[in-house]
Amino acid sequence: MPARRLPSWIWVTGLTTAAIVAVTALAAQADQGAHPTAAHAAGAKPSASASPRPSASAKKNEPVAVPDGSGTGRRIVYSLAQRRVWLVDTGEAVRRTFAVWPGTVSPAPGRYAVSTTVPSTTGTDGTKVENIVYFTVASGVNIAFSNAQDGSSPQPAAGVKTGGIRMHSADGDAVWAFGTKGTKVTVTK
Repeated sequence: MPARRLPSWIWVTGLTTAAIVAVTALAAQADQGAHPTAAHAAGAKPSASASPRPSASAKKNEPVAVPDGSGTGRRIVYSLAQRRVWLVDTGEAVRRTFAVWPGTVSPAPGRYAVSTTVPSTTGTDGTKVENIVYFTVASGVNIAFSNAQDGSSPQPAAGVKTGGIRMHSADGDAVWAFGTKGTKVTVTK
């Protein structure tokens, strides 16, 4: 008696099912591995003075505490040493925290308030920026939070005094919505 042949649709269905199972297993396995940071995925090149990486004390998936002595109430907190910003609501809950890239001129530690906001302009370094939230002046340079319109992370401009504290676009949107005129800003060491 001759061997009976299986129809081709059974083979195709079986191979397709096996492929889906294999891809699902590999995807689950890959999800357990290391993930690149947003700065690496965007192709950013960190420099010694403007690193896109959070401070070494910040562990992955561990919340970064608001610096002690940063005040109370609704405020924006900016840590010079950690290169990090926190948006703190009236109930002292952190609504958002993220790493930033400071300009070449830094504000002195202290308490300030948002003085004005500008939707978009060109920064001192020639970069088109948006979501500009100004809060002080240092060494004759306006200090403000902002993000590059093209989403890039800035490289310090050689020989140019810059006061922009730059961030990713999504973080810039959050600061823009949170940092209305008069919002408290605390700068810590």
